[in-house]
Amino acid sequence: MPPELAPTVVIDTNIALDLLVFKDPATPDLLAALQTGQVRWIATAAMRDELERVLGYPKLAARIAFHQCDTPTVLAAMDALCQRVDPAPKAPVTCPDADDQKFIDLACAHRAPLLSKDCHITHMRKRLAALGVCTSVTWNGLVA
Repeated sequence: MPPELAPTVVIDTNIALDLLVFKDPATPDLLAALQTGQVRWIATAAMRDELERVLGYPKLAARIAFHQCDTPTVLAAMDALCQRVDPAPKAPVTCPDADDQKFIDLACAHRAPLLSKDCHITHMRKRLAALGVCTSVTWNGLVA
């Protein structure tokens, strides 16, 4: 399938960490779908910047090292798997956590599913669904 025709998905930072660092058991199907072009991960520069910032958190350093990862490797993996897009305009709904708003805005602008474990986003599930945005904590939850 040509990349421009593949369905898009927005992935928040926690899911990106599960996918790129922690190899969470819930992520292999998502990784395969991204690698084969069955789905297209869209992200903005601010989303990549947030991932880079989070990778630098001292509380995560030991876990990241345990998984034999480092910041440049993780960011390179993100760059290889996602398509960079321009930031989206403000969505009609506002997230209580300003750091999460960019994910909501992008998902709403592209009517793309949003993968997130963040409680602020999961609590907005019904409001986002009304705007055409499906949310799930796992890829399998979106395709099931």
